[in-house]
Amino acid sequence: MMDEQGMDGMQILPGSQDSFSELWASVQTPSIATIVEAFDDHLGNWRQNDQIDNLLPDGFDMNLFELPPETVAKDSVTPPSSTVPVVTDYPGEYGFQLRFQKSGTAKSVTSTFSELLKKLYCQLAKTSPVEVLLSKEPPQGAVLRATAVYKKTEHVADVVRRCPHHQTEDTAEHRSHLIRLEGSQRALYFEDPHTKRQSVTVPYEPPQLGSETTAILLSFMCNSSCMGGMNRRQILTILTLETPDGLVLGRRCFEVRVCACPGRDRKTDEESSTKTPNGPKQTKKRKQAPSNSAPHTTTVMKSKSSSSAEEEDKEVFTVLVKGRERYEIIKKINEAFEGAAEKEKAKNKVSVKQELPVPSSGKRLVQRGERSDSD
Repeated sequence: MMDEQGMDGMQILPGSQDSFSELWASVQTPSIATIVEAFDDHLGNWRQNDQIDNLLPDGFDMNLFELPPETVAKDSVTPPSSTVPVVTDYPGEYGFQLRFQKSGTAKSVTSTFSELLKKLYCQLAKTSPVEVLLSKEPPQGAVLRATAVYKKTEHVADVVRRCPHHQTEDTAEHRSHLIRLEGSQRALYFEDPHTKRQSVTVPYEPPQLGSETTAILLSFMCNSSCMGGMNRRQILTILTLETPDGLVLGRRCFEVRVCACPGRDRKTDEESSTKTPNGPKQTKKRKQAPSNSAPHTTTVMKSKSSSSAEEEDKEVFTVLVKGRERYEIIKKINEAFEGAAEKEKAKNKVSVKQELPVPSSGKRLVQRGERSDSD
């Protein structure tokens, strides 16, 4: 009885004198590859005997539990990553063009476009309609992208953002973006992770019935003069037609000025561009020329007849002078010329009175107090 029980009173079964580890080591287990191979052989025998087809329902897909190939998720639209963006127009295969409404230069307009300067003038946060015209239908899923860049080369690498003042007043998620696309719930705002340049996209929609263009509404959320933002630096808006993968199909660029009075600023800029350098000043200098070129005028007068000289002397010229002091100086100079002219006239009259008739040849004129030879 003592042989069949252990020290702790536990019953010891026959043939179990070895430990558990020694017992487990003595057991030979087949490898995983052997098990899988045996299962495939057994499954193949079932297929040959049509036993597995009887167990499965009709139309069962044997590839149901196979894992799909790994797919790489990517954004529908990839923002451009060029450090120096291209600003040249490119109509492309689809004849990409832009049209702007003709608003004139009245003070009441909120947006106006200058064809002469290729420049858009608009007010802060006011919509500016832009019409998109294509020669043929673009690929499915094409988008329109608007990007703002600085015009001058020394600022082109800087990112165009709103000023801190207008950003803090705005509660929108994309409040740092200067350009917004209004009127569409499908507008998407992007910021390139490398250049930090911002852009906004909207899906291209074909023209409605009876129209050949598609209109989009742009809004600029900062003035050109805002400190901490554009700070009076000129900007360009790049509008591109792209595929869903970011391939550019067409490009158009135009300058933008965001100001309080677009009509007035457009009129001023157009007038300045059409004037020749120093044009008005040269005209005023020509009016002042007679007083500064008196010797030359005198020479010309001598070569002319006396009648034409007298007519020119009677001409009156008006000179505009700034400042009281300059006026007094020019006035004194004019009075001096007038006095000299009066003296010259008086001298000429006296010389005419004293002039005596010239005697005939061979005779000498007898002066007063002188006796003649006959006397």
